[in-house]
Amino acid sequence: MRIEFARFSLDDADLLVDFLTRQEWPFHASTQDPEAVRSRAADGLYDNEETRTFWVLADGQRAGLIRLQDLADDTPLFDLRIGQEWRGRGLGTKAVTWLTGHLFTELPHINRIEGTTRQDNHAMRAVFRKSGYAKEAHYRESWPGQDGRPYDAVGYAILRRDWLSGTVTPPDWHDD
Repeated sequence: MRIEFARFSLDDADLLVDFLTRQEWPFHASTQDPEAVRSRAADGLYDNEETRTFWVLADGQRAGLIRLQDLADDTPLFDLRIGQEWRGRGLGTKAVTWLTGHLFTELPHINRIEGTTRQDNHAMRAVFRKSGYAKEAHYRESWPGQDGRPYDAVGYAILRRDWLSGTVTPPDWHDD
């Protein structure tokens, strides 16, 4: 499978609406409203000074979406969505590996990259580990689920020095 990454443009707004609203996103807080997605795209929320969005293309098909946020800060965040029919094929790991290299290469001022997922999103947690990210946080009952129930959230990050050396430096969990 050939994987490529293409920057989102406003011309892609209808494709974005389709991608975000025509499938299930079980680990995100709410379903997407088509007009809200279209409005956010028109307002530049997917591509501006602090945000860049990229399509994950698998054999030329839109299989996923990466949204890089807080790019002016020294610790950007990302949101990754892999389409239902493409899940379980290794695209998440390829996407996180790509975005990590992209951010550290294109933004020399950043020292770390962060991402958060629900505790029960085992696939994404495995992607973080495979991609060299260390678990740094556990937020109890902080992620609102579509069912109205709060779920635990887990935060991961990678340091530039770990990315460069290919190591993972875990936090000191016993510092008190």
